[in-house]
Amino acid sequence: MDNYIKQLNPQLKLGIYRMSLGFVKNRLKWDLSSKARQSKKRFTDLGNSQHGKKAVILCNGPSLNNVDFELLKEKGVFTIGLNKINLLFDRTEFRPSMIVAINKLVIEQNKDFYNQTDIELILDSASAHHLNKRPNVNFIYSLPFQLKFAGDIRGAVCQGYTVTYAAMQIAFHLGFSEVALVGCDHNFVTKGSPNMKVKSGETDPNHFSKDYFSGGAEWQLPDLLGSEIHYKMADEFYKAHGRKIYNATEGGKLEIYERIQLNDFLNG
Repeated sequence: MDNYIKQLNPQLKLGIYRMSLGFVKNRLKWDLSSKARQSKKRFTDLGNSQHGKKAVILCNGPSLNNVDFELLKEKGVFTIGLNKINLLFDRTEFRPSMIVAINKLVIEQNKDFYNQTDIELILDSASAHHLNKRPNVNFIYSLPFQLKFAGDIRGAVCQGYTVTYAAMQIAFHLGFSEVALVGCDHNFVTKGSPNMKVKSGETDPNHFSKDYFSGGAEWQLPDLLGSEIHYKMADEFYKAHGRKIYNATEGGKLEIYERIQLNDFLNG
């Protein structure tokens, strides 16, 4: 790596060093904060606390509307909701065990809910200034790129181009042996350059709620290929530790994980 940097022109090298210095500065600033200390303590307590159990990750595709939430309540399975899962709450009494969000646009748009809910939250540290300090609100430090799956979330996790990947890392840290995805359609009606920031239309055709990104709200277009690369990393990491990820989504285009019916996953 050092030899590679030496071959770069001075201006580019300066940019790399400034970026690296900025990363170290931001990380040190976060590690010294009271919210970081609280979060790391909570993550230590959560580590392997669900050893050998099953979890369901509730993704945000339109097929989430087909999930039997009464079944999830009845079985008492641990569930991880993502991003704006609260838009589902006016239709069901079901509530997830935990909610995860890492995208700064999502967190800013949904901060009013996050600041009043009693559900356990794990949010990205870059948006900590939007949230009041409370026992149920904790933060992970995430990186846009990291060539490894984080089995321990007390350090840094990789965003992996999708909050689902962050949730998989959290689920592993908690000790779950089997994880099933529902609502992971892996398909978007809206097309464009991956990760490009755009403004929504009046309604949202890409998520379980028409109000998810609507009325001109800003959001980032998905990077499906980048997501798939990280989904495969998660699959390999889980399998290497004797664990497994399933896809219990009704339909959709994600074929990396073994398909299973949600009822079979819960009863198996």
